[in-house]
Formats: sequence, structure tokens, C-alpha cells
Amino acid sequence: MKTYATDVEAVDALNDSYKQIREEIAKVIVGQDEVVKSVLISIFSNGHCLLVGVPGLAKTLLVQTVAAVLDLSYNRIQFTPDLMPSDIIGSEILGEDRTFKFIKGPVFSNIILADEINRTPPKTQAALLEAMQEKIVTVGGKTHKLPQPFFVLATQNPIEQEGTYPLPEAQLDRFMFNVLLTYPSFEQELQVVKNTTANRTLDLKKILNASEISAFQQLIRNIPITDHVLQYAVSLAAKTRPGTATATDEVNKFLSWGAGPRASQFLVLGAKCHAAITGKYSPDIEDVQAVAESILRHRIVRNYKAEAEGLSTEKLISNLL
Repeated sequence: MKTYATDVEAVDALNDSYKQIREEIAKVIVGQDEVVKSVLISIFSNGHCLLVGVPGLAKTLLVQTVAAVLDLSYNRIQFTPDLMPSDIIGSEILGEDRTFKFIKGPVFSNIILADEINRTPPKTQAALLEAMQEKIVTVGGKTHKLPQPFFVLATQNPIEQEGTYPLPEAQLDRFMFNVLLTYPSFEQELQVVKNTTANRTLDLKKILNASEISAFQQLIRNIPITDHVLQYAVSLAAKTRPGTATATDEVNKFLSWGAGPRASQFLVLGAKCHAAITGKYSPDIEDVQAVAESILRHRIVRNYKAEAEGLSTEKLISNLL
């Protein structure tokens, strides 16, 4: 693990590492620049990320590629209606010596891909979400620490599809980012098909390891932020709460639920990380705005008036910005 004389040097190193990681990921993932950026920001901010999109948009491939480039252990959990909490966190079994032994589940890994998280009932969703929040697992009264860094990247089919269990607001709130995946452009799809239908093998370089990522997560928290940027982030989250003093007329009219204090925390952390990866030593208001949509999207709930008028969550957020 390399040590740096100053935080400024460390931020430069993070910026440099980020560029190298992007280059390696681009060998496999065509386009999806904003998605890759959001995933990396949430890793360096020690948050979790929810990817929403129809099947076939390389969500699984993206996570495998990130895990390979960051030299982290990786497990994929396919969520199904019959998945049990013990299938995720592990269970105790009676050994030959008549004592109980804990057999670790797939959650004991640095990066977890929770594939189609909304295909499983709430009880099983909750088992993963406890691990996400506490970074520990409790089985049979004993606590087991998860490896660090620990990052959950969950994928979700659009709610309208059959056989899904929507994540409750309180559980959605555990995710730092909610990122929407869209179809690739015609040129990007041409490139994807070209790459994936030829016999080519890729050798991905490992840019960072677990201890370096943990150190960069600490660095993000050390980055200074001015009072006016901090106030902007907090007031932006506060404006989304209908019926409060700071709520706008539009918020009062079209929202039934606003973002909580966790949104303010993530706006500040996300802005700090966004500043660092773009070569700045302190975030400004543009950095807060850059991460705002993905952080607020799943924390505000539209009412029937907004739906009747076809007013999207994204439009409401852009009006607030």
C-alpha cells in the first residue's frame, strides 16, 4: 500500500487511478460512461448502487469487469422468488464433532452483484440490506464481519414487469445511487456485437487492490468542503420534502414523500468524490448537481397529480436544480 505525503498528492493519485480504471473498463464495456462513473463514485464513497434497466444491457458484465480491474473478490447472487435469507448470508450446520459450524454464504465477498433484487420476497431482500447497512451478519447470536471494502451492486427490472416485489422506500434509501440504464446508440451496439461475436481474449490490468480502495474511501471523507456548498447540498435535499418551510410550490403539489437526511450525506460524499476524480481538491455546487439526480431519484415519491400530468421524477429534480 503506497503512502502519500499530503492529501493533495493522494487526490492526484485517485484521479490518475480513476482514469486508468476507466480505460480498462472501456476495453469491455462500450459506452455507458455515466453508469461506469456512478458505480466507481459509489465504490470510492463506500456506498451501494442500484442499476435499473431491462435485461441484456451488460449490467452483470460491468460488475464482473469492475471486480477484475479492482482486484476484489466477487460473488453473484441470482434473486428468485424461492431464495431464502440463509442462501445469502450462510447458515449453521451440525458438524461431525456435534458442534455447530457457520458456513459462510455468498455475501462474504468484496463486491456482490444482487441480480434482479426485486424478484425475491421482502424477507430475503431485508437479509441483504442488513448486511449493506451494518457491514456485518448475525447468525445464531454470533456476529460475523464482512470483508472490507464491501459493495453491493443490485440490478432491478423495471417495476412494471410481471413477478416483481418493489423495494420499499426504507430499503431503497440504503442505496447511494439509483442509475437508469438506457439502450446503446446504433454505433455503440455495432461495436458491442463486433466485440462479442469475434474470438478475442482480453487481458485486464489490475489497477487497485482492497487496501488501496479502503484508503481512498478514507481520503474522500478528508476532502474539505466549504460551508456554502454544504448548505447547498442540505437545502437541496430539504426542498424535496412536501409540507416543510423550504419546499417549493411544485414539490408541495406533486410529491407525497421527500428525501431524508441520508440523501444530504450522500450528496456531500458524492460531490467530494466527483471533485476528486475530476482533478479538484474541494467540491463546488456543480459537483453536487452532477450527482444529485442519481441520489434523489429513488428518494422522492410522486403523487397521483404528477403521474396524471406525466411529470417524471427526473423533471422534478432538474426543476429543483
